[in-house]
Amino acid sequence: MEHVIDTLKARGLFDNWTDPGVYDLLRTPQTVYGGFDPSADSLQAGNLVAIMNLCHYQRAGHKVLALVGGATGMIGDPSGKTSERQLQTRETIAHNAECIRSQLERFIDFGAGAAQLVNNLDWLGKFSFIDYLRDVGRHFRMGTMLNKESVRARLESPGGMSFTEFCYQTMQGYDFLHLYDEFGCRVEVGGSDQWGNITAGTDLIHYRRSAQCYGVTIPLLKDGAGRKFGKSEGNAIYLDSKKTSCYKFYQFFLRSEDAVVGRYLRAFTFLPVAEIEQLEETVRSAPEKREAQRVLAEDVVRRVHGEDGLAQALRATAALFGGGPLDGMGAEELLSVFEDAPSATLRTSEAFGQSVVRVAAAAGLFKSQSEARRVADGGGLYLNGSRVGAADIFTPDRAIGGSVAVLRAGKRNNIVVKFAEG
Repeated sequence: MEHVIDTLKARGLFDNWTDPGVYDLLRTPQTVYGGFDPSADSLQAGNLVAIMNLCHYQRAGHKVLALVGGATGMIGDPSGKTSERQLQTRETIAHNAECIRSQLERFIDFGAGAAQLVNNLDWLGKFSFIDYLRDVGRHFRMGTMLNKESVRARLESPGGMSFTEFCYQTMQGYDFLHLYDEFGCRVEVGGSDQWGNITAGTDLIHYRRSAQCYGVTIPLLKDGAGRKFGKSEGNAIYLDSKKTSCYKFYQFFLRSEDAVVGRYLRAFTFLPVAEIEQLEETVRSAPEKREAQRVLAEDVVRRVHGEDGLAQALRATAALFGGGPLDGMGAEELLSVFEDAPSATLRTSEAFGQSVVRVAAAAGLFKSQSEARRVADGGGLYLNGSRVGAADIFTPDRAIGGSVAVLRAGKRNNIVVKFAEG
């Protein structure tokens, strides 16, 4: 079996290690941990990099600990942040942690001891402030803490850094010590921006247990414009389909730029590298086919949302771009797919029982009924993706969920019609 570090390097998922000795250590099964911040009730696309990293360790025969930061989430990691994040309530953090647990179970095998979910509130929550300072804080040297890049950057920023955030690295460092004591965990994995927090743990274990543990970091994946992956103009792409629909999730990956699609295929799929290289060749030889993007989008959506989610995404894509019927789509899904299309609201009395031509004109798709009739006679008027004629009547059953419908003129001129009682 290929060494996990070699696998990660080949797939662009390796950035650095705290000591090269970790390579020899990982020749035999080890316990490895990675943490997830419950600052929201759903992980996002950027978190998939860390999740896939842990999956590679598991596939290589190592035991994985997935840590949800129920305690550290109350503080907020200052790494990579320019200002202090807004603190959330204990109840919110607890809810978010449970949501993240359920999402991680889609990717990591927690059966038969293969992996384990842990929450650092279970041990950090037992400390009193004085006990924490005596038992943990005294092992951290101020000079070392101040020299961490994440700390220096914040200290030099206009807003500075609070004592609360400054102590964050001691909490993550103690997590590593606890997992070393409890599970024999000797390797922590995390993003390259976690270097300071990871070394806080390796140093603490060295001081307290005279043992050597290791950190392995993951490069921060970015898009073609150099923006952090998973962000788009400040809008996160969530793994929860209620926050980001399967269609939007699919489109996010389908729109990947040619310059980065190969990188994404390595990071977000388990496709063999040789197969990815063939797809990269199609990007160079036939970029208009967007074959690599299609394979990427289908693979990731299938992994995140299952076959049903992928079918939903493909159905919505066909409806919007291919002109297919909207059969099987619910009102919520339809509104999500067509959220950028113009919309109009009509009373049910203005639509139900009236000709589709009249409804199309009333909604504003055409300037007049006569124009709508000419388009319908020419075969260019569609209701919910199906062609309709000038004599067709808009019956109540043609409103999806009884509340919405999509009218289209030609190939791309859509309008969403919402219905209100009256």
